[in-house]
Amino acid sequence: MIILDENYPESQRLILAGWRIAVRQVGQEVGRDGMQDEEIIALLHQLTRPTFFTLDADFFHPTLRHARYCLVFLDVDQYEAATFVRRTLRHEVFDTTAKRMGHVLRVAQTGITSWRLHEANKAQVTWA
Repeated sequence: MIILDENYPESQRLILAGWRIAVRQVGQEVGRDGMQDEEIIALLHQLTRPTFFTLDADFFHPTLRHARYCLVFLDVDQYEAATFVRRTLRHEVFDTTAKRMGHVLRVAQTGITSWRLHEANKAQVTWA
């Protein structure tokens, strides 16, 4: 299940829909408008293996790692968000739900930085 933060641009959401990437957005299909970060984390615990995409850097922190979800901070221009959601979901290291669970990711032009559950150090993955 792909979840978008409520601050995710509608234009980018429509691009994902055009690519047939099924998403749900906080404040529309899941949760409610104005949810605080802690409430979003609690919501993710209730969902089945969600991958949460956000433009909010506060979600890129190793203490947020959990086996039941994946957090993805898109550190890109908001008008490139859809492209980087798709690139992340297609990357050979993160192309299945099982591969993503337990990760907190920072997605940028240069690649993906990852904190994985039960690992002390960040890992860097480049784009293929």
